[in-house]
Amino acid sequence: MKKTAIFLIIPVLIVFLVAPTWAEDSLQEQVITKCQEAAMYIRDNGIDAAIETISDKNGPFIWKDSYVFLLNMDGKMLAHPVKPELTQKENLLDIKDTTGKPLFLEFVEMANSKGKGWVDYMWPKPGQDQPVPKTSYIYRVPGTQYIVGAGIYK
Repeated sequence: MKKTAIFLIIPVLIVFLVAPTWAEDSLQEQVITKCQEAAMYIRDNGIDAAIETISDKNGPFIWKDSYVFLLNMDGKMLAHPVKPELTQKENLLDIKDTTGKPLFLEFVEMANSKGKGWVDYMWPKPGQDQPVPKTSYIYRVPGTQYIVGAGIYK
């Protein structure tokens, strides 16, 4: 009887220990896919249509507590569905998170040096003011001066 219970408990424990990793991998894949879809949207529809669509709070590039944002290689935010006020600034390169990290500068550097990758920083969840750990996938739209990004709150 005890052996049977152990054989039943072990698979359950494995699921509880591994499931968070599967979930994070799934979220990362969603973010990468959405960034690639946004890049294709820019290529197929042009930058003006992309700015309008990515800015739309009810559009295809916002889901759960994640969203795609669009900036250029000069650090100018072109579209942000959650914080549209960021588009009003000339550039965001001097803006730092609560730890002093110049996140937008790191986005541009990542896009310029590698073309894509993950950047960790602090940022508030939609509807909240307090920054929390976040990681964003940064993807330079091939053949352009545009960067799309989307993140995961940790």
